[in-house]
Amino acid sequence: MLPPGETILLTLRLAGSIPTRAGRQLHAQHIAARQAADSPEAHRRAEKQFFAGFDALLDARTVGPDYLTKEKLAETVAGELLMLEEQGLRVPCFVLLPNHLHAVLHLPVGSSLSLYKTVELLHQRTANLARRLLRGQLPPEADFWQPGFHELPVLDAPELTRIQTYLLAHPQRLHLPERFHDWPYVYGG
Repeated sequence: MLPPGETILLTLRLAGSIPTRAGRQLHAQHIAARQAADSPEAHRRAEKQFFAGFDALLDARTVGPDYLTKEKLAETVAGELLMLEEQGLRVPCFVLLPNHLHAVLHLPVGSSLSLYKTVELLHQRTANLARRLLRGQLPPEADFWQPGFHELPVLDAPELTRIQTYLLAHPQRLHLPERFHDWPYVYGG
């Protein structure tokens, strides 16, 4: 059983990390599937299908930067994710991949934090730190993260276990170099 509160699978991606046309098509399919959903289960299936398609586009890495391959930047982003625990969120698991990250976040019941505000601040803090580390590589007018984020609510403990297994094995499935299999790229606290 999940602890009381809200648990989500969060995905942040680097700006420009999905081909525009493919992203639009996926988004249109997602909207159509949600509109056709005639039950909570069908709606949930549509959300999971969107996540799978979205993740496949990110994993293909056909366009955009791969800034998260830079060790210092990966350490910085990982550190900021873990700092969320000092604010009252739990971060049971995360994985950093070349152009995106997935993190499981748990907001306990009764917390004065807003999950969305916390994610927005994480977005801003990591982008500001990345700009400093990527000085000269990231044009001043360019975004680091794609605006917004994707979230998938985690409904129960078995689903949380499946998600954590998926995330922790992600670098190996993508045949990423060995360093992506360990800290700071993968964390299963």
